[in-house]
Amino acid sequence: MHGNTPYAGSPTPDAEVTPEHRRLLRQDLIRVAASTRELLSDEFVVGGEISDDDGALQATVAVQPPAGSVVSTGLDAEADGDADVETLARDLAAGAVLEAKHAARDTHSSAS
Repeated sequence: MHGNTPYAGSPTPDAEVTPEHRRLLRQDLIRVAASTRELLSDEFVVGGEISDDDGALQATVAVQPPAGSVVSTGLDAEADGDADVETLARDLAAGAVLEAKHAARDTHSSAS
């Protein structure tokens, strides 16, 4: 996995956004971000946001590696369960480490 990962699927603009739906999505975002932080060193910055685009909630968790581009993933509001959280966290952390490794290799090879 490298770069941005579209786990979220396409938004459904016809669905009504309720406070409960927003709360559950925020909880999932917090759980994925926390699990991702546990897998990475402090050099990696992990954050998340929820946006309300055209009436559809979209959640994104992103990691800024110490070198390289930001790696992010969308959260599926319909998915539920600890397995999904752990899978997303592992995939996101692995992508961030791979991005940092590629950036370090590119920097090292261009300095030679």
